[in-house]
Amino acid sequence: MKNNKRYACVLAALVLAAVSAVAQEGRIITNSKLLGIGATNILDTYLSPEKYNGTELRYISHTFREHEGKRLYREIIHQGNVAYADNRSGNGNELAGMYNFQYGWHYRLLSLEDDRLTLGVGGNIDANLGFIYNTRNSNNPAQARLYLNITPVIEAAYRFRIKNSPHTLRYELSVPLLGVMFSPNYGQSYYEIFSQGNYDHNVVPTWIGNAPSLRQLLTFDFTLWNTTFRIGYLGDFQQAKVNGLRSHVYTHSLVVGVTKRFQLIKMRP
Repeated sequence: MKNNKRYACVLAALVLAAVSAVAQEGRIITNSKLLGIGATNILDTYLSPEKYNGTELRYISHTFREHEGKRLYREIIHQGNVAYADNRSGNGNELAGMYNFQYGWHYRLLSLEDDRLTLGVGGNIDANLGFIYNTRNSNNPAQARLYLNITPVIEAAYRFRIKNSPHTLRYELSVPLLGVMFSPNYGQSYYEIFSQGNYDHNVVPTWIGNAPSLRQLLTFDFTLWNTTFRIGYLGDFQQAKVNGLRSHVYTHSLVVGVTKRFQLIKMRP
């Protein structure tokens, strides 16, 4: 019996040693799933000169993929939102929806006190597809929102403990720098564009001068019941002035959700 136990211990040690020998690198994945609710302000002068105010609901999936010991990492974001808004007179409504996808590479510039404080910079490909529908309009009731940006990003995170419970305070700011946007020209109908094929500068180059926009996300992570929860503030301010038309969607949201962090080990002989 003693010999069997001894052989089992030796075998377990050999297995652990073999695993350690072939485990060359680890990939760390951090994913947050968030729901947001907040106030939105919508303007699109193609549909109406009025500003519409209402409520927005949003879902966000936010992922970081990094390799252990390396400064370069990836960010992947999926988010979708729907909004319902009224004008000042209360006699008109607008419905809006948007899907946003971001993918980018970031570099960790600074890492202090065993990763307690980190600072990263990078850039994302920022794709957006959505619509605004005005219930009052019989002619040209809807506006498509389609634009693609190159978006620099800066982020900072501070990790600390309170009574042995881990917490993280994190801030991310992204500002679109260059891109392209679809837009009708002033006075041009969608019928002219798609049925008659009358192109009139409908794919417009954008930059920080004619489409000054930004997104910012401030979050706080805390652990409760062996689960990491996230709560925070999202400010999303998208605007443009192209083809004689002005548009903006400004949103302030409270976001809540959960964060999971896990490691994948790549085995190589």
